[in-house]
Amino acid sequence: MEFIRELWAFLRVRKKLWLAPIIIVMLLLGGLLILAQGSVVAPFIYTIF
Repeated sequence: MEFIRELWAFLRVRKKLWLAPIIIVMLLLGGLLILAQGSVVAPFIYTIF
């Protein structure tokens, strides 16, 4: 959690809050790929990318 706090403080201080949605979407897509790695849905997800 320390990393998330530091990242948020960095974005806030440097006025780069527009990067927050990009980071969130990247984390969600990465989590989706990791969770679907061993499932039947995996071939369909990999065709999207």
